[in-house]
Amino acid sequence: MTDPSAPIGLFDSGIGGTSIWNEIHALLPYEHCLYLADSKNAPYGEKNPEQILQLSIKNTEYLLDQGCKLIVVACNTATTNAIAYLRQHYDVPFIGIEPAIRPAALHSVNKTIGILATQGTLNSALFHDATKSLAEDIKVIEVVGKGLVPLIESGAINSDETRALLRDHLAPMRSAQIDYLVLGCSHYPYLIPLLRELLPSNVVIIDSGEAVALQTQAVLKRADLLNPFKEKPRLTFWTNADPSALIQLMLAHEGKITIGRKDF
Repeated sequence: MTDPSAPIGLFDSGIGGTSIWNEIHALLPYEHCLYLADSKNAPYGEKNPEQILQLSIKNTEYLLDQGCKLIVVACNTATTNAIAYLRQHYDVPFIGIEPAIRPAALHSVNKTIGILATQGTLNSALFHDATKSLAEDIKVIEVVGKGLVPLIESGAINSDETRALLRDHLAPMRSAQIDYLVLGCSHYPYLIPLLRELLPSNVVIIDSGEAVALQTQAVLKRADLLNPFKEKPRLTFWTNADPSALIQLMLAHEGKITIGRKDF
């Protein structure tokens, strides 16, 4: 019998998945959590599918060893390449994160949307299935956000280097006059202020954080696993690399937060 007061587990290729945790914590403020930032192996998006699967298995088994009741794969690349295997081989609910392509396509007036994602996500079968099902008149501008994840991992979110790189990545989307931009990496929501600065004001930016939080709530409720105790949660964040950027991101949060470096 799973303990409803057990923690939610989350893993990502680094610190980006904390953007997903932010939404989950806002919706479910009493849930304990254990977050793994696999920054030593970031970015996942430049690895092959077998490497991504093995890293996802490693992270999953660590979280299960710590007694997590549900696992959020807070990484687009890991979701699209590994979540089907994880669901088949482990007896715990998994929540994935996928680019919100369909709502962008449905609401686009220009019938042109942009997707900023990692190579691993854009190459995945799950991504191709999602784009193949779109209406024929929808034009999709796919751009690999090469170099963005390492900059975010280093804490250089607002640097001139990040701004210049992002400007280059957005150039084909601006030329195509997109009106929706779908973020296909959990690191990228931290770039939204820069994206708003660099894109026309009519462009709607969509990330998956709120949808993932709502799905997490629904799955926990359906399984009767919502934490019944209304107390400050234990919030634990481990990274297997330099924790300074992770610490900086979490400064705004109050409560019992543990942040540190650990091999996993």
